Amino acid sequence: MIETLRSDLLRTLVERQFLHQCTDLAGLDKRAMEAPVTGYIGFDCTAPSLHVGSLVQIMMLRIMQRTGHKPIVLMGGGTTKVGDPSFRDTSRPLLDDAQIAANMAGIKQVFSRFVRFGDGPTDAVMVNNADWLDGLAYIPFLRDYGRHFSVNRMLSFESVKLRLEESLSFLEFNYMILQAYDFLELSRRFNCLLQMGGSDQYGNIINGIELARRVDDRACFGLTSPLITLASGAKMGKTAQGAVWLNPDMLSPYDYWQFWRNTDDADVGRFLRLFTDLPLGEIARLEALQGQELNEAKKILATAATGLCHGEDVAGQAAETARATFEQGRLSTDLPTVEVERARLAQGMRILELAVAAGVSASNGEARRLIRNRGLAVNDEPVADETSLIGLDRLTTGGVIKLSAGKKRHVLIRPV
Repeated sequence: MIETLRSDLLRTLVERQFLHQCTDLAGLDKRAMEAPVTGYIGFDCTAPSLHVGSLVQIMMLRIMQRTGHKPIVLMGGGTTKVGDPSFRDTSRPLLDDAQIAANMAGIKQVFSRFVRFGDGPTDAVMVNNADWLDGLAYIPFLRDYGRHFSVNRMLSFESVKLRLEESLSFLEFNYMILQAYDFLELSRRFNCLLQMGGSDQYGNIINGIELARRVDDRACFGLTSPLITLASGAKMGKTAQGAVWLNPDMLSPYDYWQFWRNTDDADVGRFLRLFTDLPLGEIARLEALQGQELNEAKKILATAATGLCHGEDVAGQAAETARATFEQGRLSTDLPTVEVERARLAQGMRILELAVAAGVSASNGEARRLIRNRGLAVNDEPVADETSLIGLDRLTTGGVIKLSAGKKRHVLIRPV
């Protein structure tokens, strides 16, 4: 396929394994050769931060800009009020306007790390679909746009079929119409001709393309990325400790670095292509490494991915913290810190309670399993008894307690 592509945009997306489906690959390739293309991806505001499950889409916007095209970051201030039912077996909880606004403010923080905003022809813009969705009049909207959608066809989408086995509310059923209308509005306001997204959005994207064709006789394009899973089969963005958030107030840069450092051997090459800017030749060299040498590739992946999200200086500090902790056995004060009330430690906290409170285990059961396998340690000493009490007598000379789960997850407990 790549031999037939001429545009830097599509060649890069294919070479770095971002391309899954495209509505008209040859047509988009030709259009991208003629002039800069404006393309968008939508992000609903369901949490105060995006997690690494959204990172593929963010990197696609970055590639658009790096290859001479204009990215639009569409914030779903309007569609979040409805909730995307695609490939979900339950409906999303409804959020009020204040929650959506707070989540949007948190999500906005991350994008300036990946794309450049401004007024230039290839500078990114960020828009909120509440600007046009909130003011829609229901009857005129149905009359002007609802008639272009076939319910039978909408019910045929796999993303909808899953929910029909349980329950799909009429509110959620409207989501795909609103997303299609987003594409129409962006094509009118910004001459946006391309919508990108994950493979679960393909049906929604096609709806938008057809609406623009029927209403404005405009030719638009759609492109999706593959669903990214770990070599283990687990969904990207989730770990035993919870979501891998992109905002530093929800996950420390050190823990973010560790997530990438702990990448499965089989995922190293793919993740270097998707989540870093390293040249493909260097990636080929790194993924060919074997045994212990592959750990160096994982460190490079961790530092490069963390540098994009949090800045190169922060990434370097996280790498140095890991080196000091693991290679030299030092107690680094740059490790993630959890504050615990001094009074609780003075009375003595059960090790199970402390492990969960510090986030090194997700539950008491997981903490018990760590103890049975001698994987939970206090100040580098394995815990042998799950009834152990941890108190102020375990403070180091630095005034903290180091709690470890295995060799790679460490937290400092600081009494306050």
